[in-house]
Amino acid sequence: MSREKLENNQVWLYVIVLMIAAGLGLLAPDFGGQLDVTISFVIAILMYSMFSQIPFTSLKESISNGRFIYALLTVNYLAVPIVVWLLSKLLPEYPPLLLGFYLVLLTPCIDYVIVFTALGRGNEKIILMSTPILFITQMLLLPLYLFLFIGTEAAEIVDPGPFLEAFFGLIVIPLGFAIILQLIAKKFRVGSKIIDLSAWLPVPFMALTLFVVVSSQIGKLSIYIDLIIKVIPIYIAFMMIMPIISKLIARWFKLDIGSGRALIFSGSTRNSLVVLPLALALPDHLSTLVAAIIVTQTIVELVGELIYIRIVPNILLPKKTT
Repeated sequence: MSREKLENNQVWLYVIVLMIAAGLGLLAPDFGGQLDVTISFVIAILMYSMFSQIPFTSLKESISNGRFIYALLTVNYLAVPIVVWLLSKLLPEYPPLLLGFYLVLLTPCIDYVIVFTALGRGNEKIILMSTPILFITQMLLLPLYLFLFIGTEAAEIVDPGPFLEAFFGLIVIPLGFAIILQLIAKKFRVGSKIIDLSAWLPVPFMALTLFVVVSSQIGKLSIYIDLIIKVIPIYIAFMMIMPIISKLIARWFKLDIGSGRALIFSGSTRNSLVVLPLALALPDHLSTLVAAIIVTQTIVELVGELIYIRIVPNILLPKKTT
């Protein structure tokens, strides 16, 4: 199987893995619970594999298309926060629930959005080149938005020690390793070979991450099922609203069809697996709920993306006929 074929069929792989993980976690909760200890290790490798494919050493080139970058920043850091804040008013005023909701919806995707953009006949290359900017900006702005939306309650929920430890161990170290390899690859062949091999890792390790997280956590969700049910329609509403807003912003910035479709996918696809380590670093009585809120969004989103790849190019932003 080629890497391209694997990536193009990754959604179905994730669906199958989620079904197996849910069944295992419910039917054999003791075994599923033992997978807790593997989560950090699996996520660390996943993070490295994703970061290794982001062209950080081409950051200068990534900002060359100023019009698209401005549109991208407008969608993800102006339009999305407003929509998320308004939608949050439909949820219970329960800080742990809101923390998970904000963590996942305020961070734009930097990995499989590229594949979905390609499947939706958008300009995946322009998204790929924009990923360094998206990653850097979301890490800088996320604390600000959490403070604005939750305020001092966020500080009471999050113990900075484990939170920073997770951020450093599961994001900073894999990110640094990926950047070092990219710098080595510019001068030495071995670096390029390692990065090429690493390109095979994101799909299987994302599937493995979903498996260990869902199978180890699903048995603990019964006490939170009422909150999870309440957040699902809000996630669906987000996925219905953002493509329309993104289309309007694409028109405002006069983007071409391919770039407009890319903008729609970026504005609507969120960064669940990058913020998941931060959720798992919370105290035990909070991490299960926050992680469940994040994983729930992933499941809803995967279904939504299957709809997007048909609706975006055929209905929402079709190719102009002459």
